[in-house]
Amino acid sequence: MSRFIEFLVGLIFGVGLILSGMTNPAKVIGFLDLFGQWDPSLAFVMGGAILVGLFAFAIAKKRTTNFLGGAMQLPKSTQIDKRLVIGSLVFGAGWGLAGFCPGPALVSLASGYEKAALFVVAMLLGMLLFERLEKIAKRKKSA
Repeated sequence: MSRFIEFLVGLIFGVGLILSGMTNPAKVIGFLDLFGQWDPSLAFVMGGAILVGLFAFAIAKKRTTNFLGGAMQLPKSTQIDKRLVIGSLVFGAGWGLAGFCPGPALVSLASGYEKAALFVVAMLLGMLLFERLEKIAKRKKSA
């Protein structure tokens, strides 16, 4: 039953991404083009997501299990460090260049959008590269 609920929540999220325009790279790039033909409509989408997130995290902090009975796994660190800043910059650069971030890219991939496939492949390769570099860095620290 929990897999069905997970699927349903993912489906609702995906439909929300489609309806909000987050799967349309031109709309996303228009939102990010502050000095050109700026499209502010996605600010409402982000504002709504932040508002929902504030309430969701407030509830989650008070719980030890999630609604499906699994362990609650929230980030422990609140520190802004170099890794977080660099990761944010890389994420933002990818979003600005491609018009995709991971969630909308996966939804667009499922709908057969070819540019989404290129983005997802590049994202997966980037994740693999990151994992490899992390392993190398950990080996160097322990040696």
